[in-house]
Amino acid sequence: MIERMRKLNLIALSYERDRLLDVLERTGAAEVKLHAETEGTQPLPEEGGELSARLSLWEDALVLLVSESEKYAKAHGIKDFSLPKEDTVSYREFLAARERLSEGDGLVKEINALADGKSGAIAEQTRLSRALSAARPYEKARAFSSYRNTRCTVTKLGLLPLPAWAGCRKQLDELPLAAYEAEEGESVLLAVTVHKSALSSLEQILGGAGFAACPYTGEQTGAELLASLEEELAAAKAKQEEAEKALFSLAPAVKELRLYCDALGFELEKAEQAAKLRCTERTFLLEAFVPAVKENEVKAALDESGITVFYEFSDPAEDEFIPTLAKNNKVVENFEAITNMYSPPSAREFDPNTIMSLFYSIFLGFIMADVGYGLLMMLGGGFLYFKNRAKKGGIKSLAGVFAIGGVFAVIWGFLFNSVLGMQFLPFTVMPDAQSEMYNLVGISIPGVLVISLLIGVIQLAAGYLCKCAQLWRRGKLLDGILDGGIWALFSVGAELAIVGLVEEFHLSFLAAAGGILAGAMLVVAVFTAGRHEKLLGKFTKGFGSLYGLINYFTDVLSYIRLYGLMLTGAVIAQIISQYSVSFLTSGSALVVVGAVLMVVGHVFNLAISLLGAYIHTARLQYVEFFGRFYEGEGELFVPLGSARKYVRVV
Repeated sequence: MIERMRKLNLIALSYERDRLLDVLERTGAAEVKLHAETEGTQPLPEEGGELSARLSLWEDALVLLVSESEKYAKAHGIKDFSLPKEDTVSYREFLAARERLSEGDGLVKEINALADGKSGAIAEQTRLSRALSAARPYEKARAFSSYRNTRCTVTKLGLLPLPAWAGCRKQLDELPLAAYEAEEGESVLLAVTVHKSALSSLEQILGGAGFAACPYTGEQTGAELLASLEEELAAAKAKQEEAEKALFSLAPAVKELRLYCDALGFELEKAEQAAKLRCTERTFLLEAFVPAVKENEVKAALDESGITVFYEFSDPAEDEFIPTLAKNNKVVENFEAITNMYSPPSAREFDPNTIMSLFYSIFLGFIMADVGYGLLMMLGGGFLYFKNRAKKGGIKSLAGVFAIGGVFAVIWGFLFNSVLGMQFLPFTVMPDAQSEMYNLVGISIPGVLVISLLIGVIQLAAGYLCKCAQLWRRGKLLDGILDGGIWALFSVGAELAIVGLVEEFHLSFLAAAGGILAGAMLVVAVFTAGRHEKLLGKFTKGFGSLYGLINYFTDVLSYIRLYGLMLTGAVIAQIISQYSVSFLTSGSALVVVGAVLMVVGHVFNLAISLLGAYIHTARLQYVEFFGRFYEGEGELFVPLGSARKYVRVV
């Protein structure tokens, strides 16, 4: 069901705004709305820019700390290290964190300083690694200062590509007034001394061979230079490791930083509420939506707060947009996420989740229709549900849907006599999906396909009843009967007619009864469709209602997908089991192949079938079922202070 909303209007002194928002947040039952323009008031200036930037900085630091801690633990083989995905704190702890947010700034500053130190050390290592690569060919060089020019000679020290060395050496041997020494490796370390008169010839020889002059000077030898660079590189690595270790030592502060982030997030949320309020010189005005069941709780919180405040509760105006708060039992609330993917229901309409969840579970179970697959769905879905029971929505809801669908898959599996594609009972209640045919008005049709169509007509009838209930809730009794009830009875007649026309059911008398009921309801629908129109509109509306039969029967045919998906999964399961059993009973090495095929094959088939069932079952709800009555376009109720990312406050 959808909770009825009440509207809270209050006025208080401006300096009490922060305290009052804290009071409303503590109730978890008030969604602040944009205040209507009021004479003598003006909007508050937008706030929160600085807080937003600060929160972004904190969240980046949190992500960094978690990432660095996990990488350090993995790199050093710390197997017992783990960080919880969500922390649970008391409201007292949450309040205390909001009082010491400055400590969060210090923690973030420390994390960023260590991260910057690590980044600097990594950059320094990159630079030193490149310097080492460049200096390594000079390892056997004497002190670089010894390769100096004199009054009459010039000395060149540098590197020469190894392939060019043979030709260059020949030219150097022929160069007068020249002496050289060379050390061959990946490249050639070459030192050449010539008389100044031969300098131009030397430069021509070296330039043609790709000579690169030595960039180093000073009293160091090549070996001393390398040792110095390696020492600096080791120091940079040590600095990186020290920073990583220091970051890992801060891992216990992850919970604290998460708490600080959510506390700061609430301060930002309060600041952003300013754009929704109105103010005078000394007061501010606030409007909020509160669930009717929480009205007394909010009143008590305001009265006990010690804040000077005037407030009143009233019903929202007819044309006022109201947020939607669905309140269903633990089973049905898992299916709310499926409805919300399409669109949350409007706060003023009929909540479809209870009825939709029943049909969704029936269809999901029908498509899977196997005791083995159903049990796996129940076990897997149940495990994930209880593992995530502290959370809302997401994987928890999806797991709940699959677990409930597994119950129906087991039921359908017994009816179709199937366990992993194999029969286990001496009898079968439902027709064989692959071979058994029904005669419908002389046409041979797969029996399970006919059952799929009958299930579809039942859901369409339920959709029309939902429309009837929705109109009645709005006081439109006659419209509910003529726009919903009549078409629901038409669906009942169509259902009876189909059952009567199937020879194997031996209920031929239902064909006439169903046909008469459906025909009578169709006549009533055609003649009453244009009751709100004038003149020509009455005729066109009635004709449109008659033409709508095409869409109706098209929607019925959409339920054939139930048969198609169920047949596909059943055939694949049967083939996998047949081959697996034949291998397992072969008495040869194929036993191993049979065991692997049994496990991998059925897991794959379960996954693919479940994906198809989830999508196509949702499609039947969105198009065929919701198309009968659902309006949607609602927005979920989001109370002040509920948008916490990292901690759960209890």
